Amino acid sequence: MESTTQTQTRRPTETAVAYGYHRDRFLAGALLFVFGLVALMGIITAEAFYPGYNAGVQEISDLGATRPPDSIILQPSATIFNTTMTLSGLLVLGATYFVRRAFRDRAVTVALGALGIGILGVGIFDGSEAPMHGIAALLTFFAGGVSAVVAYRVIETPFKYLSVAIGGFVLLLLGSLIALGLLGVTHPLMFLGAGGVERYVAYPVLLWTLGFGGYLMAPVAEPDAV
Repeated sequence: MESTTQTQTRRPTETAVAYGYHRDRFLAGALLFVFGLVALMGIITAEAFYPGYNAGVQEISDLGATRPPDSIILQPSATIFNTTMTLSGLLVLGATYFVRRAFRDRAVTVALGALGIGILGVGIFDGSEAPMHGIAALLTFFAGGVSAVVAYRVIETPFKYLSVAIGGFVLLLLGSLIALGLLGVTHPLMFLGAGGVERYVAYPVLLWTLGFGGYLMAPVAEPDAV
């Protein structure tokens, strides 16, 4: 009788823990998935309104403003892009909060948080505002790659291997671009143009967030009570 009473007392707590875990996990995934959609569609829309925009030659941030000293800002592309990035950063930061609640993993939380801050910075400081925009963009790319790598800690196979591969590719490409740039050597992928190479870094991160977000929203087994 005593054992039965203890079991009945424990079940409400276990159920509450499971509910909280599933809720936080789902909300994190939903926010990341929405971020991926918003960012991609925002960039596409800004490109559509930018006369003569060349995705191979021009950087993504040119949609908000080109680099100084003679920065070019074209509307409505600039407003669309900057608003998209600001909203995207907030979405990632919101997802970070729920990832922290669901998994209690510091590495994943810090990496995703840095990604959100970087994207938010890109939206607040457009391309004409050096060096803040450049710092925010670099943080975005680096944190995006790191996020995909460290996410293996909260992802089951086989997606964890794909996540690490995507993050590793982004970090390797980003590192090689920086290293060869400092050495004054042309990167082998520069035949794609500056905009094309940048998209090889940025788009894998965006696509990863769509995949990771969908993964987090999927039904999973209940965690052990804590």
